Amino acid sequence: MTGLAAASARPGRALHAPQEDLTQVELVWIEKQIEHWIRFGREVREQVLDRRRRILFFPPGATFALVRWAANEHGTVLSRLDILRAVASGEPCHTLPTVTPGGDILLRVDGWPKVERVLQLIDAVEAIGIDPVDVSPDHWRHVHNRLTAGETPRGYTMQRHRAFLFRRKIGA
Repeated sequence: MTGLAAASARPGRALHAPQEDLTQVELVWIEKQIEHWIRFGREVREQVLDRRRRILFFPPGATFALVRWAANEHGTVLSRLDILRAVASGEPCHTLPTVTPGGDILLRVDGWPKVERVLQLIDAVEAIGIDPVDVSPDHWRHVHNRLTAGETPRGYTMQRHRAFLFRRKIGA
């Protein structure tokens, strides 16, 4: 699922953090001009501004993927995908358009071929039964680094995921 319909179809709207601790992501959808959408993520609240704009709210530590695309009369001018970790109030972060206050960038790609490749990798994670929200942040950093270097990233496997969950459980 992609687009605004996909993002609004997600459950889980219970508020887990004070308003000031939530990361806000403004989504815009102007057909064939500007299209921003969440590929994955668990927002805790949504605010509809008008029929083309809305704001999603993510608690600190939440991981989400933001896709931004824009075009003009000559074709596509922007294709970008960012996988971010929402930050707590006062925590250092990177600033990004439409994301307030910003986020910890786990992965950032520009250009449709790389965006498409990351979307395929997200699909592959889902195909093995893992929600991309629950993937190790280190995996997204690995994918970013490998794609930046022009190399093929390692796939995320159930074995890697279990190791990540165990490491997180013991606090390592």
